[in-house]
Amino acid sequence: MTTVTRPETANAVRSDRDARKALTFKQKLNRFDVKASPYFYVAPFFVLFGLVGLFPLVYTFVVSLNNWNLLTGPGEWVGFSNYLTELKDPFFWNSLFNTVSIFLLSAIPQLIAAVFIAAILDQNIRAKTFWRMSVLLPYVVTPVAVTLIFSSAFDEKYGLINNMLQAIGLDPVMWKTETFPSHIAIATMVNWRWTGYNALILLAAMQAVPRDIHESAALDGAGSFRRFFSITLPSIRPTMIFVIITATIGGLQIFTEPKLFNPSSAVPGGPQRQYQTTVLYLWDMAFNRQNFGKASAIAWMLFLLIVLFGLLNFLISRRIASTEARLHTKRTAKRLARSRAAASTTDLDSREATAEGARALAAASEEKNL
Repeated sequence: MTTVTRPETANAVRSDRDARKALTFKQKLNRFDVKASPYFYVAPFFVLFGLVGLFPLVYTFVVSLNNWNLLTGPGEWVGFSNYLTELKDPFFWNSLFNTVSIFLLSAIPQLIAAVFIAAILDQNIRAKTFWRMSVLLPYVVTPVAVTLIFSSAFDEKYGLINNMLQAIGLDPVMWKTETFPSHIAIATMVNWRWTGYNALILLAAMQAVPRDIHESAALDGAGSFRRFFSITLPSIRPTMIFVIITATIGGLQIFTEPKLFNPSSAVPGGPQRQYQTTVLYLWDMAFNRQNFGKASAIAWMLFLLIVLFGLLNFLISRRIASTEARLHTKRTAKRLARSRAAASTTDLDSREATAEGARALAAASEEKNL
């Protein structure tokens, strides 16, 4: 099979080669700089990610396939036996239930409160900078200090919360013994620390919304609530998705709060493991039981769970966005149909008025002739 080269193509290739040969070294260096500089600029991130992110991830998977001990090191190859063993372990499912429960109790109220605080800070209030810096103060405090303070406040005998409940005639709550109260206490710590941080991110997105849109909606008669739900929230949807995904990742990796919530407990996560999260269970498996193989398997299953939750959040957000887009298209079509119907009615009325005027003129001219 022969390839036929057109004369125009051959001439273009030849002229391109001649142009390259005619370039000076400085011009060639400039062309190389334009093409290669972006890759050199982004290369440090990927190199560091490969060293401190990708390699540990792959190495953890290799460890999960072995009977790996903390002191003796790698043992016999067991394949996916560690995964199957953990899937049958009730402690693993208990930790997974506790993680999801604390995540839901912290993420949902946290995001609602963050949106509310951001909406207030977006208004024209006095000392805006002071209030914006104030909501960030809980994030600056170290998690250990926050956990110790809240652990003391939620103490079952001498804690501030139970003292306040008894002062108003209610029974004390077993915050560190029962499952649901302990989840609420830990979720409260998470919400107190991360709500202000997410509020500032949402505030930055709200301030990027053009004010002309709000002014136009206000002139059309839309109230503040209507503008917030119809303009502000749809405009900050990408930032909301980012905040939801980061809150999901952080919520499923929670460790410090349940670890230090009850320091007197010998079992990590409470006497009955009632608030032992998956990461805390992983830590107990690795450093207390010294079984790095099972701990690595737990880490990989948690990683897959986080990826699954992230994809679920993305699909739900995309579905909501597509649904809103379809509704917006339908509303626009209805408005166009109404405007066209009104325009056609106006044209018909004008035609009828013109016809009546013509008939009246004809009748007047006939009377004048008579």
